[in-house]
Amino acid sequence: MNQTCPVEATLALIGGKYKALILWRLSGGTLRFSQLQKHIPATARMLTLQLRELESQNLITRTVYAEVPPRVEYSMTELGRSLMPILTAMRDWGAEYLRSQNVEPNCFMMTDCNCDQA
Repeated sequence: MNQTCPVEATLALIGGKYKALILWRLSGGTLRFSQLQKHIPATARMLTLQLRELESQNLITRTVYAEVPPRVEYSMTELGRSLMPILTAMRDWGAEYLRSQNVEPNCFMMTDCNCDQA
């Protein structure tokens, strides 16, 4: 990666297969692992890896509660929230592109977030 290229730096943060979907889901608020797993089409292992990467990049926080059974919650950091305008622009561009191909966009990102308020 070119350490001085802004586009490459951004892609390094959100370029994982499920990272944008995870961030989008977390834009609506704190979620538990099981809630994310219901909505992200990844194996538990892959979801865990993507969550760890996002946490190490300071885009999300992971909170573990000392309960039985253990409870783990994920939420966006300020840095993560700062990506929402970019993800929203990607959604909007993608929707227009799909429409230009005579395909109607149909996914949770079209209605399911608080991203326009970020």
